[in-house]
Amino acid sequence: MKQSKIIAGASLIALSGILAACGSDSGSGDSSDPIIVAGKPWTEQYILPHILELYIEGNSDYEVDLEEGLGEVSILTPSLENGDIDMYVEYTGTGLEAVLNEKAEQGESSDSVLERVREGYQEQFDVVWLEPLGFENSYTMAYRSGEELDASNYTELAAVSSDLVFGAPHSFYEREGDGYDALVEAYDFEFTSAESFDASIMYDAVRTGEVDVIPAFTTDGRIERFDLATTEDDKGFFPKYDAVPIVRQEILDNYPELEEVMSGLAGQISEEEMQEMNAKVDIDGEDYRAVAEEFLMSKGLIEE
Repeated sequence: MKQSKIIAGASLIALSGILAACGSDSGSGDSSDPIIVAGKPWTEQYILPHILELYIEGNSDYEVDLEEGLGEVSILTPSLENGDIDMYVEYTGTGLEAVLNEKAEQGESSDSVLERVREGYQEQFDVVWLEPLGFENSYTMAYRSGEELDASNYTELAAVSSDLVFGAPHSFYEREGDGYDALVEAYDFEFTSAESFDASIMYDAVRTGEVDVIPAFTTDGRIERFDLATTEDDKGFFPKYDAVPIVRQEILDNYPELEEVMSGLAGQISEEEMQEMNAKVDIDGEDYRAVAEEFLMSKGLIEE
């Protein structure tokens, strides 16, 4: 009888331990657990997670863990859906066309695209698009200034494309809706060849003449510093690409101050400011976190 009581007591202790362990599991979304912020593997997407991290920790009691350079949207979307990550900055056009497989209308407004991705992500993934950060990072076909080439828009570029070598990041060739194949079809590009580079390398490739044209990001500081000419998307092929933090609904439910805290970052980053931050990393060799911290302090968004 005495032995049975000891065994029963031990079982209760063991059961209590199991329940306690389950309650402390990070997957439960307990507000004492760090918020996992991720990003894509290129400069801007290394800076932005640090901005989110420093801003959230500087304006709340929440802690943040980073998954830097985790992957492109094909990796980040299921990671978010599965709860492996909690939050990252996505671009509205990417969410609409590359994830939801919907097509933006020519000239469709930023507000309209944002509303569509908000509805689609909430329904399919239980993920919330917060307020835009204030800048758009779109594509522009860029080439070296001072060359014989003189095109102001994509149509003019397409007319001479048979003499040009195109270069782009690996992911650009894999994108559906707003990637290479769809772009070539929309403008009848006939490039001599299409080369694949890491996103960080393609600017050097066009600067040194290894390729003639690249799909440059409008917030990339190397456009100005490398003296690259840019062209207009005159058919409105690319949708709006407003940068917006997205977060799992479960995280907003379990971290009740997070949405209000993040509202203070809305509209705080201009295209010029993002371009300069990118240039400080890519050209001046500064550290991602240091650049993010300097920006937030300069705007009075965190204290020194």
